[in-house]
Amino acid sequence: MTVSTSPASGEALLVLEDGRTFRGEAYGAEGETFGEAVFNTGMTGYQETLTDPSYHRQVVVMTAPHIGNTGVNDEDPESRRIWVAGYVVRDPARRPSNWRSARSLDEELRDQGVVGISGIDTRALTRHLRERGAMRVGISTMETSPEALLERVRQQPSMKGADLASEVTTSEPYVVPAKGETRFTVVALDLGIKTMTPHRMSERGIEVHVLPSTSTIDDILAVRPDGLFFSNGPGDPAATVHEIGVLKDALGRGIPYFGICFGNQLFGRALGLGTFKLGYGHRGINQPVMDRTTGKVEVTAHNHGFAVQWPDGVPLDDSVPTPYGSASVSHVCLNDDVVEGLELRNADGKLTGFSVQYHPEAAAGPHDAAYLFDRFVKLMEGTA
Repeated sequence: MTVSTSPASGEALLVLEDGRTFRGEAYGAEGETFGEAVFNTGMTGYQETLTDPSYHRQVVVMTAPHIGNTGVNDEDPESRRIWVAGYVVRDPARRPSNWRSARSLDEELRDQGVVGISGIDTRALTRHLRERGAMRVGISTMETSPEALLERVRQQPSMKGADLASEVTTSEPYVVPAKGETRFTVVALDLGIKTMTPHRMSERGIEVHVLPSTSTIDDILAVRPDGLFFSNGPGDPAATVHEIGVLKDALGRGIPYFGICFGNQLFGRALGLGTFKLGYGHRGINQPVMDRTTGKVEVTAHNHGFAVQWPDGVPLDDSVPTPYGSASVSHVCLNDDVVEGLELRNADGKLTGFSVQYHPEAAAGPHDAAYLFDRFVKLMEGTA
C-alpha cells in the first residue's frame, strides 16, 4: 500500500481482479491500495464499520449512496484505528452536519492514510460482486492505466488461507471492569475485538480480561475465569491453528464458552466441523436470522466472508457428536440458510457453549440480539 496524507484531488481508478474497471474521484488519502473487494449494505454506522478490525485487508464498498453525512466523532470508534484497506462510496457528503461531529469523514480517511474512491456506480459494482463473488481489487490515484493496475492487483494475496488475527489483536492484556458488583470474570481472546463487546458484558456485571490472540491455555487459566469468549476478527478460520488448539483445550476442561463471528467459525472447527468461503459474504446491519431455540427472527449485524459447514447429509434439526458433547445449529440465515450459530451440550443435555456468526453488540446495528449476552450470564450461572 502506498499512501499520502495530502488531500486527495483529481481522478481515481478502481480495477477488480477480473478486469472490471471504474473511474471516479479521489476520496480520502492519495496513493494506491489493494485488498479484497466486499460490499456493506448498512445505511448508517460507517464509522463503526471503518474501525472494525474484521475488515482488515478489505476494500469496503458502501451500497448506501450517501456516506459521511454525520462526519466523524471521537466516541464511536470500535478500535484504535481505521482497519479497512480502502473505501468506495457513491456520493460523499460535502459538509457533515451533526452536533457530535469533530471532523469530516474525508479528513479522517486522509489523516489515517486510507485511499478511497467516490463518484462511481456502486450499484453496478455491488451487482458485479454479487454475480462474480468477492475478489481482489486495487484503487489508485496515481495510476491511469487499468492494465498496469490490474497486473499489480493479481499479485496480491488471497483472503483464503490468510491468518490475520495476530495482526489486529491487542499487544498487551487489559481489563474492562464490571459496572457495579462483579458477578463473573471472563477471558476474552482478542481476535479483532470491537470496543462495544466487552462493554456489553461489563453492563451485566462481568469483569472482562482481554488477552492477545497469541495467549496460551495457561494464560487463560491464570485469570481463573468463569467463562471464555472468542471475538470477531479477520482472516480464514482454517488458517487459524493456534487459537483453535487453545479453544479445544478450554472445551476439554469444561470452561463455559461464547463466541461471535470469527469466534463462531473457530468454535465450529474446534468441534470438528468444516468452514468454507462464501461467494460474497454477509456485511451490513440488516441481515435476518432465525434463533431456532426460540423461533424468533432477529435483524442482525454481520461482517463475515467465511461460514461454518454443516456436515453433508445431516439435517439442520439433528445434532452431531463431538469430543466435547453434541453440537447443533442454533441460528440460521433466512436469506441463504447459512449456519449462523452453534450450541454444544454435554451428555446430560446441559448447555456448555454457544456461538453466533453475527455481531450482537449492536455497534453499529440493531439491538435484537442483545439477549445473547444474558444467555452467556445464564450459562456461567448454570441456568442456561
